[in-house]
Amino acid sequence: MTAEQAEAGAPAPERVAGLRMPVRTARVLVLLAVFACAACGLVYELALVALGSYLIGNSVTQASVVLSVMVFAMGVGSLAAKPLQRHAVVAFAAVEGALALLGGLSVLALYAAYSWLGLYTPALVAIAFGVGALIGAEIPLLMTLLQRIRKQDAGSAVADLFAADYVGALLGGLAFPFLLLPLFGHIKGTLLVGAGNAVAGIAVVLWLFRGQVRRGARLALWTGLALVLAVLGGTYALADRFEVSARQALYRDPIALAERTPYQEIVITRSVALSGRPDLRLFLNGDLQFSSIDEYRYHEALVHPALSGTRGNVLILGGGDGLALREVLRYRDVRQVTLVELDPEMVRLARTYAEMAELNSRAFDDPRAHVVNADAFSWLRDLVASRAGTFDAVVVDFPDPDDVPTAKLYSVEFYGLLQRALAPGGRVVVQSGSPFFAPRSFWSIEKTIRSAGLATVPYHVDVPSFGDWGYVLAAAGQDAPGLRMDPAVSGLRFLDADVLRASAVFARDLRRDDVEINTLVKPKLIDYQRQEWRDL
Repeated sequence: MTAEQAEAGAPAPERVAGLRMPVRTARVLVLLAVFACAACGLVYELALVALGSYLIGNSVTQASVVLSVMVFAMGVGSLAAKPLQRHAVVAFAAVEGALALLGGLSVLALYAAYSWLGLYTPALVAIAFGVGALIGAEIPLLMTLLQRIRKQDAGSAVADLFAADYVGALLGGLAFPFLLLPLFGHIKGTLLVGAGNAVAGIAVVLWLFRGQVRRGARLALWTGLALVLAVLGGTYALADRFEVSARQALYRDPIALAERTPYQEIVITRSVALSGRPDLRLFLNGDLQFSSIDEYRYHEALVHPALSGTRGNVLILGGGDGLALREVLRYRDVRQVTLVELDPEMVRLARTYAEMAELNSRAFDDPRAHVVNADAFSWLRDLVASRAGTFDAVVVDFPDPDDVPTAKLYSVEFYGLLQRALAPGGRVVVQSGSPFFAPRSFWSIEKTIRSAGLATVPYHVDVPSFGDWGYVLAAAGQDAPGLRMDPAVSGLRFLDADVLRASAVFARDLRRDDVEINTLVKPKLIDYQRQEWRDL
């Protein structure tokens, strides 16, 4: 108590044995530790979900597995921590050290399991369980520490603890997508969070309760903290080299460029055969989008049947690589092309990456091309609602529908909007996957388009990099559009009238009618895609 307090008759700040500070200050510090640990815990959860979405797709399944396993493990961890409450300070410090190490290294370990071991799902479940159990053990130990500082009734103590915990979770949930991923990336960001977890969990508590821990135990815990930080720091220094090696293990050819955007992972590989023929390949989230050796087959078959009629105003949905745009711009009577691409980085690469710009014939420099960076579903819905215009031809060139965000772009609701955006006599073409490798997916897309009130003509061609690949040509009304091409178009290397005529014939083993339509609330395509490609 200060002299001024004594003269004023003010009471001395309450203190507790083993603490060298007032009770209120000690409680605030513990609650700050709760806040920081909760933020770190949520970052670990989000990092595991995000990594699964990048590597596997199907974000709903990844989130469900991670969250359900972690919540279950938190219950197990809470029960397991009951005997540790007698040694709450040491136990909490040990738990936080283990959590910092496991959580901080979780993304790196899962990436390694996916790239080299082929054990991603078992590793995901094991890591999610371990992280969840350690997070669950925090709460009873922290409750014990708070009660040691000052006894409270159970309701008040729980309210204080969970208020700090939930606010910390809010911070972690916002920091992950808006700060950690953009500035540090997936692996480094999680390693930094692990280091922060160690400092908040071990250093703060050990410093605060140092008088309640024997000297030997205190020394051991401080040494453990130093080792945890050393491991995380060393891993951080090697993270870039590891990521390059792990990513390269996933691709056959040397990686020429790799970027992770807010929407996807973009990888370009490049190889040169003995003949000197280069092969440039684009992958989005690990899925092949084109090979420069045969992409012309895919894009000629995609574009030209749809542009055989009126084509003054053309819409391309997807196709940020500019290759479909290149084919559309072959027609001099095309007045305007609107290309809607979600990821602006994809368009930037198509414009500026020399080999891609050469491949698409610098299509984005054509004054007729107008790029819109937006979600295609939302953009189309707003267009239809505002009656801002219609299109003579629409080319839909989205990735395969193997997750919820993409599957909505193959839904009956989306095709209904598309039908309303077509001008009278307008035609639309949709890339629809492989009728050989994924027949149920292919015919589900065709049936879904028909269910939206469009008459359809399915067709398929051989693209060596993909195999047998299919499309659906559609038009409004009852009459199916003719599968033809404008004989005036020049410069094509693959498509002609004979190839197009043959492309409408499907062998008996490729025809399927036991499929359901794909809707927003019942995305059957995800199930079909998962089953068919997994069977391969």
